[in-house]
Amino acid sequence: MIAEIIAVGSEMLTPYRQDTNSLAMTAELNKLGVTVAFKTILGDTFQHLVDATHIALSRADIVLFSGGLGPTEDDLTREAVAQALGVGMTRNEAVVEVLRQRFAKRGLAIQEINFKQGDVIDGAELLPNANGTAPGQWMATEYEGRQRYIALLPGPPKELTALFAEQVRPRLQQVVPPLHIAYRWLRMAVVAESEVDARTSPIYLSYPDVSTTILSTQGEIQLHFQCAKPTLEEAQERVNELLSRCEHEMLDHVFSADGESLEQVNLLMLGMRNLTLATAESCTGGLIAERLTNVPGSSRSYLGGAVVYADHLKTLLADVPKELIQEHGAVSEPVARALAEGIRARIGADIAIGVTGIAGPGGATLNKPVGRVYIALADGNTTEVRELNLNGDRERIRWFAAQHALVMLRQKLM
Repeated sequence: MIAEIIAVGSEMLTPYRQDTNSLAMTAELNKLGVTVAFKTILGDTFQHLVDATHIALSRADIVLFSGGLGPTEDDLTREAVAQALGVGMTRNEAVVEVLRQRFAKRGLAIQEINFKQGDVIDGAELLPNANGTAPGQWMATEYEGRQRYIALLPGPPKELTALFAEQVRPRLQQVVPPLHIAYRWLRMAVVAESEVDARTSPIYLSYPDVSTTILSTQGEIQLHFQCAKPTLEEAQERVNELLSRCEHEMLDHVFSADGESLEQVNLLMLGMRNLTLATAESCTGGLIAERLTNVPGSSRSYLGGAVVYADHLKTLLADVPKELIQEHGAVSEPVARALAEGIRARIGADIAIGVTGIAGPGGATLNKPVGRVYIALADGNTTEVRELNLNGDRERIRWFAAQHALVMLRQKLM
C-alpha cells in the first residue's frame, strides 16, 4: 500500500512555517509497512483542495489530511473532501453540544461558525479529539472502483499526533497487509555525487525490491536503502546485503554505515587507539573544535586547541616562527605544517591538525585566490599537508575545509 499526505494551510506556503506533521505521520506509516509516495502542501483554496483530493485518491491507497478542520471560513478540508467524493455532510449534534459546554465553561459566547466543526462527511466515522475542539474523521470508500482509506486530522501537532496514535493507527492496522520496512544508510565524505552514482548504480539497480536514494549535503553524500517485506528479517537481510556491496565498492570514502557523523567516527577511533588530538585553526575559526566538542564524551580524546586568526597568535599560541610567516605568508604549506607541529607540542597531543586559508570574500591575491586552504596533520613522526582549492561562499569554504581536515584525520587513523 502507498499513502499520500496532504497538508492544508496557506501559512505553510510562506517562508515562516513548515509542515512537520507529515514527518511524524510518515514515520508511523513506515512502521506499518506503508510507503509514503506523495506529499502535497496546499493553501486554503476550496477548488485546489478538491482537485488535490481527486489526484490523491486516484493514485494512493491511503490519503491523510492534516489541517483545515477549524471553525473559520478558510477551514475547508471537510467541505472539499465531501465535494470530491460527491457526498454531503451531516451535522453531529453531540459535537455541537460538546462545543457549547466547552465555551460556556470558559465564559465565552459561541458563534454559529463554530458548529461547522460538527459537520461529518456522509459515510465517515467521527474521531473524538481529546486535545482540541476539532474532531477527526475516518472513512473507507471506493473511488473509481478501488478501495481507499481517508483520514482527516487537525493541524496542531499535539492534537494530530495523539489522534493518529489512538484512532487512525488501529484502523490502519486492520486494513494494511502485514509488511515490515528495514532501513539503513551509508555516509561518504568529500566525494562527488556523480562518482557515487556511477560506481554504485550497477549494484543497487540489481535490487529492484530495495528503494535507493542518493542525497547530497555539504561535503557529504548519503546512500539511503529501504525495503519492505512480510517479515522484518527478510527486509533487513536485503537491505544489509545491498549496503554491504555498496560499502565495499565505496570503501575509500565511506565513514559510516550506522549513521554516525564524521566527527563521531574520528573520536571513536581515537579512543580505541588511546590517542589524543589538538587543533590550531585559522580560516575555520574553531569550526573543527566545535564539531568535535558537540559529541558527548569528546574530552576523552580531544584535548583542545587554539583559534589563531591573527598572525601574531599563530606565533604566540602555536609557536609558528615569525620569519616563516613573513617569508611564505600566513596562507602557505610551511605555516600549516608549523601550526600542526606547534600546537601538538604545545598541548602535548598525539596528533594535531593545523588549518590556514582564505575563506573570502576578501584577502585574496593573484597567487592565493579565495578558497585556497592548507591543512596539515602531524603525529610526531610525519606531517602531511594538503593544498585545497575550494569554491563557494565563505560559509561553504570553511565547512569544506573542516570536512577535509576530519577526512584526513580518519584516513590517518585507518
